[in-house]
Amino acid sequence: MSIYKILSALLDYPDQELIDHLPEIRDEIGKSQDIDMAEKESMRKLLDHLANTPLIDLQEDYVKTFDLTPEHSLHLTHHLFGDDNDRNRGPALIDLGELYKDYGITVASNELPDFLPLVLEFAAMLEDNEATTFLSDANKVLTVLTDNLTKAGTPYAPLLSIVKSRATLTRLAA
Repeated sequence: MSIYKILSALLDYPDQELIDHLPEIRDEIGKSQDIDMAEKESMRKLLDHLANTPLIDLQEDYVKTFDLTPEHSLHLTHHLFGDDNDRNRGPALIDLGELYKDYGITVASNELPDFLPLVLEFAAMLEDNEATTFLSDANKVLTVLTDNLTKAGTPYAPLLSIVKSRATLTRLAA
């Protein structure tokens, strides 16, 4: 399982299905050779948090963190263009949706195409270098989002840090 697939699942709204699959996710993280030790530790801490917190509390915290705090929004274009009414955001969302279609992907969710878990799902389908290049376009937004979540002390901040660190073209030179 790709690190981006795992990050997508962990950054999506927590539900009972996620909680039921935490042991499998933990196993995938443990056996993955594409995830370094620091990334594994960060993901395991969130898994422990998810496993040891009642689902209703997780859901309430998720909504407060990501849905009710605009600076924490997982909709990446929000950080570039602001409110949904901005006329530049619509074309950016359309372009991203068209990119998904170019790869034969139909977005089957209620989410906008810039929703980070959806973006990570897409990245999981790409070759590693292609995923890095794709995500690098959002590096500045990911940096701002990571900083905002870190300042807020949310347990999701380390996951954003992982995404941000993988969304840089300097990874390709290594």
